[in-house]
Amino acid sequence: MFKRTACLLAVMVAASTGLFAQGQDKPNRLTFEVASIRPSQSGGQGGGIKPLPDGRGYVAQNIPIKLMISLMYKVPMRQISGGPDWLNTDRYDVEARTDHPYGIDDLHVMFQNLLADRFNLKFHKVVKEGPVYALTVDKSGLKMKADDREQDFKIPINAGSDSAFVGARVPMSYLCWWLGQQLQRDGRPVIDKTGLDKNYDFTLSFAPELPPEVSKENLPPELRDRPSIFDAVREQLGLKLQAEKGPVDDYVIDHVERPSAN
Repeated sequence: MFKRTACLLAVMVAASTGLFAQGQDKPNRLTFEVASIRPSQSGGQGGGIKPLPDGRGYVAQNIPIKLMISLMYKVPMRQISGGPDWLNTDRYDVEARTDHPYGIDDLHVMFQNLLADRFNLKFHKVVKEGPVYALTVDKSGLKMKADDREQDFKIPINAGSDSAFVGARVPMSYLCWWLGQQLQRDGRPVIDKTGLDKNYDFTLSFAPELPPEVSKENLPPELRDRPSIFDAVREQLGLKLQAEKGPVDDYVIDHVERPSAN
């Protein structure tokens, strides 16, 4: 069912410079021990992707490759261009395992290398000045609670029973990516300018952003009186979203292939 991933060209984020290194093989290159990639047979629109609870791998069900790239590099899909149409339409199941537990950042690097090895993914990043939301600590003070518990490999932000969102051990990089996903219509990425370097717990309740032509009266009654996401972030998290100009990273697909056989 599984095959050891090959050491081929990789596309990795260079942590010290923020630039991409078109990967040459290195002794410490992080890869999964075994990985199976198959076209999804579910036929539905639902799906999911998450690390295994023991830190020994990653699984995805019925997920398009473009979404995998978005999640593993924490870049909104609207900032990924190029490549064939099947990046959005073809869905895959992935089961990838390691020989011992790893941290979430290492698992993401492994998944990045899996995309390079098995899909022959190659791309480059173009940084340009554009509209962004800067996330800063509000003058009222931080309201999130720092959480230094050991990593549990659960999805950091989930919907609660009352349509509020519950964050557990959320790093700022993930919060910025998630807020950008909620603000898709604005087309602005969220840039971290908080200076916060811990993981945080919080509950966030807000009314969803609606197109200009849609009235708030169309929302369920329990959502109509909730604050906007901008007010909620300030009042409930002690953070502030400020529209300004800043660096926007566009990821341009140079080459990608359907996956090699397992």
